[in-house]
Amino acid sequence: MVTSAPNVPKRPKTTRLGAAKPRTKRTAAAGAARFYYKGNRLKQLRAFCYVVKFGSVARAAESLFLSASSVSLQLSALEAELDVRLLERMRPRLTLTHEGQLLYDLARPLVEGMENLDRQFREQRRGVHAREVHIAAGASTIQYLLPPLVREFRERQPDVLLQLANVTGKDGLALLRSDQVDFAVGSMLDVPHDLAYEPVQWFDPMLILPHDHALAQKEDITLEDLSPYGLILPPQRLTTYRLVDLVFQQRKVPYHVAIEVGGWEVIKQYVAMGLGISIVTGICIAPADQERLIVRNMRRYFPQRSYGVVVRKGKYLSAEARAFIDLIKPGLFVRGDYYEAGHSER
Repeated sequence: MVTSAPNVPKRPKTTRLGAAKPRTKRTAAAGAARFYYKGNRLKQLRAFCYVVKFGSVARAAESLFLSASSVSLQLSALEAELDVRLLERMRPRLTLTHEGQLLYDLARPLVEGMENLDRQFREQRRGVHAREVHIAAGASTIQYLLPPLVREFRERQPDVLLQLANVTGKDGLALLRSDQVDFAVGSMLDVPHDLAYEPVQWFDPMLILPHDHALAQKEDITLEDLSPYGLILPPQRLTTYRLVDLVFQQRKVPYHVAIEVGGWEVIKQYVAMGLGISIVTGICIAPADQERLIVRNMRRYFPQRSYGVVVRKGKYLSAEARAFIDLIKPGLFVRGDYYEAGHSER
């Protein structure tokens, strides 16, 4: 006797993953776009803030040590999850939409707080709030520009440790980028895209001569007049030497350097001794120098030098560092300039 098989309901066909019905490609793609980066909102916000600061995905990626495609995915996921357009993709840079500006104002303090969490934790763990200000500056800035500011700062905040690093050029930039100093004060000609520079004072170039020099009685001194005499200049690696060389080269006027030596005070002393003449920045000329030197303004030939404050874009400034900067000039590096996108040129 043959019996029929019991009526067992048929099981639906399954895929290798056990799903009753495979998703379409469109559905899978939508899910990936929606959830791939949702696991870490901080990464999305950090990528967004860096793109705003640097003005492009490529430079934000470089600063974050990520690929440009990773940063683009972070931004796309953030926009998709919030269902808003945060950035306008307009060449040559990205600009914030109204919604993007709202989010940036909210996200920036959070991102900065997380990036400075380790430092703040170490301070709290020590049981004392480390009130310190670290400044990088060249010798001339420390000697001529900063003394009245340092005095006023010490009078206002005597319990704050103030550290001045006497460095110039690349060394100062390295300290900024490694966060070993809060900011730098000095003169800059070329500003890298990851730094922000705000000039606050300008000084004219000055020719200095000993009183018994052949040109001492001449009021209108030209570059050609300087050609026969040996110049005393700072070392070639410094900006002053490069500017002097550039001006003479552009005007095709021959010149020669008699002495290379660092320090404006040393240069002024050597000129007063009759060892040569020099082109210096007006920052170093004091009223007492008029007694031992002849001083002539050379702005007709050489550009002014600006001195100002340099910060790393996105750098968290403590209340103490902000207080010192406000002594230099109130309102420097407020939201409109400190957090602006980086320069488009490289």
